[in-house]
Amino acid sequence: MTVRSATKACSGAWLGLLLATMALAPSCSGDTVLRQETVRRYDAYIGDTEARIEREVRSPDYLWAERSPQRWERVRAGEVVVEPWRGNGDSEIGDAIIHDWIGAVFIRGADLGRVVGFLQDYNIHKDYYRPEVIDSRLLSRSGNDYQLYYRIVKKKFVTVVLNTNHTANFYPLSGTRLYSRSFTTRIAELRDSGKPTEHEAPPGHDHGYLWRLNTYWRLEEKDGGVYVECQSISLTTTPPFGLGWLVNPIIRALPPESLGQLLSATRDAVNSRR
Repeated sequence: MTVRSATKACSGAWLGLLLATMALAPSCSGDTVLRQETVRRYDAYIGDTEARIEREVRSPDYLWAERSPQRWERVRAGEVVVEPWRGNGDSEIGDAIIHDWIGAVFIRGADLGRVVGFLQDYNIHKDYYRPEVIDSRLLSRSGNDYQLYYRIVKKKFVTVVLNTNHTANFYPLSGTRLYSRSFTTRIAELRDSGKPTEHEAPPGHDHGYLWRLNTYWRLEEKDGGVYVECQSISLTTTPPFGLGWLVNPIIRALPPESLGQLLSATRDAVNSRR
């Protein structure tokens, strides 16, 4: 065996071992428990966020994208722009992390009614938000308040499948402006997804890839289209000791990636339904 072939074989064996370790690591790390103190601190963060949003949507400082000339130019040019709300987007609170990201996209040629109509058509979201949303259903509606279900797949080295229930509230502000919020009311991680032994882990007693999710949409029709903004705030566990190299890409990289895909898919869906 030549030195080159031996090195190649060694690299292949190392890669195989690495991938095997990645596949096994989450199950070996054991479940984590969502503590009430963590929930309290997350709820306080959400309370502050919603108070700020209530002020902003009734002020001239409505669109986040307009607060930076460079950002505004990028959004107007058709780019999906995603940035951390503050710092690097992550705030550690004990044994958990709050992820706070915001993004914007301009849907040229659309009107407010068309965008809102798509956002409220939860039964078809599974057709447009794949591969992250593989099932979606409207459970009930009362005026501008919706109860919905998503089955969410988080995939980065390992695959995590979650059954999630949400409440969504829509608040029309004028003929050209509307904002909404949604928040999870239940998240259950699936074990053995797709197998006869498929079952849910008890909510809050799982791997902690997603414990809470709040999203805040802000829409405005002007300039021949609709500006769509979404702030996404989620709660996850901190990486288990010694497994940060594996879990960090899932916990820290997925929130901005997911938000960018969400905004891009929303634009594509609205455009395809004209």
